Amino acid sequence: MSSSTEHILPERQKKELQKAILDFMQTQGYTESSEIFAKETGNEGFVADAKDRHHNLLAKKWTSVIRLQRKIMELETKLSKLQEDIRSGAVVRRGAGKTTEWLPRPPAKTKLAQHRMPVTRVRFHPQYTVLATASEDMTVKIWDSESGDFERTLKGHTKAVQDMTFDTKGQILVTCSADLTLRVWDVADEYKCVRTLHGHDHCVSAVCFLGADKLVSASRDKTVKIWEVATGYCVKTLAGHAEWVRGVSATEDARLICTASNDQSVRLWDAATGECKADMRGHENVVEVAKFAPVNAYACLRRLAGLPPLKHSAPTAAVNGSGSANGVDAATPAPATGVTPGQFIVSGSRDKTLRLWDSSSGQLYHTFVGHDDWVRDFVFHPSGKTIISVSDDKTMRVWDLATGRCAKTIEAAAHFTTCVDFSVVSPLVATGSVDTEVSLWECR
Repeated sequence: MSSSTEHILPERQKKELQKAILDFMQTQGYTESSEIFAKETGNEGFVADAKDRHHNLLAKKWTSVIRLQRKIMELETKLSKLQEDIRSGAVVRRGAGKTTEWLPRPPAKTKLAQHRMPVTRVRFHPQYTVLATASEDMTVKIWDSESGDFERTLKGHTKAVQDMTFDTKGQILVTCSADLTLRVWDVADEYKCVRTLHGHDHCVSAVCFLGADKLVSASRDKTVKIWEVATGYCVKTLAGHAEWVRGVSATEDARLICTASNDQSVRLWDAATGECKADMRGHENVVEVAKFAPVNAYACLRRLAGLPPLKHSAPTAAVNGSGSANGVDAATPAPATGVTPGQFIVSGSRDKTLRLWDSSSGQLYHTFVGHDDWVRDFVFHPSGKTIISVSDDKTMRVWDLATGRCAKTIEAAAHFTTCVDFSVVSPLVATGSVDTEVSLWECR
């Protein structure tokens, strides 16, 4: 063997491949070849076992390669057609003022049906066309969001998976569960569970990243905990809510945390000290979710709140040189000068409303009224101009952040709609429902 090919695989992966080959040989009856190969690779004594993780691994990998090759061919065909359309003038670039047209439109592009119980959370990968879905059936499922193909199931939790989050680079997926634990999955290593975090005394309801190296979790034990990702150690516990803490969110700069609770309040916390800086009250029922508004939403939110506009810096160049950072948003407002993350919080409640708050003063600026049942989840559009919310009234609603009005209502599912996410890779929205299905909605 040439020296250039000797070290293509790391030692651990090489051993895995050898055992997968031995499993294939033995199950296919190639006994003599299997014995020779086992001796040459130092795997004497290996016996194929249906319960072993190497069982049928080679065949599974082979079919995956074939499927990926087919997908590459399909994408190459689509690319060729698009290039031809561009050359012929059939494609006209959207103008800078048409960003708001990139909104979900019915009917659903794809229905994903693999879960056996209600879907609790949907999360798009931040860099690839991958969608993760969590369920009360104790599993997380990974899908190709472009084709809708099912890829794998992550097992390990022993009760309902309540929430999950990817880090900004998409290298780690973290899940939390009613089994009192959080689990850390290595995306690059075939979603291997590399760490389990113990510390909460009741159901863990929500999780998010606090910067690149920490996590924040919320629990029915009425606490919020901060964890080190690398060690799995709990480094701080925030106490103050009187009841179940349902939701948690952190600012991009990891300075602030906001939480939503059954005690009908939204709280703001200093991440460094653990001090509660504000207690926002006004909801008339359980608060299911609270999130910090992204900085690019400030222009619309200030207008809605009746505040003076901010001065903006010069527009930045497009990320990919085509006027669009990711194919979703070509007209995101330029960043305002002197603006820090965490100035506004939006919350969703079982009182059927969403509310906009000033995080520092706790002042309520606006109440979004329109849903006919519990508001379960919402997501900010990448443009910063709209919010997309879902509810137990089975609908998905699009809210104009400049006016506070509902701009569009879509029948999202046959049962309660529990969760929503917007892809920053391709113009897609995903919703999950109690009916066990996930719907993918094309934005155009």
